[in-house]
Amino acid sequence: MTRFGYTLMTEQSGPRELVGYAVDAERLGFDFEVSSDHYSPWIVEQGHAPNAWTLLGAVAQATERVELATFVTCPTMRYHPAVIAQSSATLQLLAEGRFILGLGSGENLNEHVVGEGWPSVAVRQDMLEEAVTVIRELHTGELVTWEGEYFRVDSARIWDAAPVEIGLAVSGEHSIERFAPLGDHLIATTPEKEIVDGWDKAHDGGASRKIGQIPICWDPSEEAAIAKAHDQFRWFGGGWAVNADLPTPAGFEGASQFVRPEDVAEAIVCGPDLDKIAESFRAFIDAGFTDIALVQVGDEGQQRFLDEAAGPLLEKLRAL
Repeated sequence: MTRFGYTLMTEQSGPRELVGYAVDAERLGFDFEVSSDHYSPWIVEQGHAPNAWTLLGAVAQATERVELATFVTCPTMRYHPAVIAQSSATLQLLAEGRFILGLGSGENLNEHVVGEGWPSVAVRQDMLEEAVTVIRELHTGELVTWEGEYFRVDSARIWDAAPVEIGLAVSGEHSIERFAPLGDHLIATTPEKEIVDGWDKAHDGGASRKIGQIPICWDPSEEAAIAKAHDQFRWFGGGWAVNADLPTPAGFEGASQFVRPEDVAEAIVCGPDLDKIAESFRAFIDAGFTDIALVQVGDEGQQRFLDEAAGPLLEKLRAL
């Protein structure tokens, strides 16, 4: 049975608001919650970027049942993999086993802030592969010394260790073949059956989860929903190649300046029609995704979405 999740989108809401949304989402019956891990919002209008790890620690204490995950963390530049290994083990203990560590090769938007430049995609994937190996070693709780091509670890041990399953964000055939043997679960943002089939073929372990994400913009007014989606999510249509490489919110402003409201409405279901919104999830279900997290666009109206629409939408999603 497909699990449906709620996205704690750090780019569009403050930390206290996000914790409140997380509690409400659990109460409404969402199966899991994912948090983005950003240093900057995509565009200035979103206006937020609280620390994901502090946020998830608070959410772990404020919730009891719902699963948690990062969607996704880059463990190679802004964070050293030894830091992510410790952070994820601590969060797993706080969440009492409810946490999945979602990892990816990152975006320039968030990683350039430490002043180390932005490597090519080939180098970023090499770094991610090595980082996953380091994190796995440290999660054993044993003393680790590592001398790799990109990372060093000197006599490190996680004293409060806990096993943490790892989800890896992949896209093309090459990344699937490379990372499926390293990860427990698949993370992807496009509903392509080829990705799921390729992962299953290359994955060395047992059954794995396929975790996807889809933006929606519910509002009682379709016109208002389209305007909100354009204001907050017009960056969305750039695709991974663009979104990974632009360095600043100003860059995304420039790249999306000619995107029209009707362009956004073609990519994101907007308005009050819950049947139409639910139907937009079908592509992920048909592709074989086991877990689908929704993003309700915008902080304004988020609480109203949770109060009025999220519960009935979940019923329609489960009926699919």
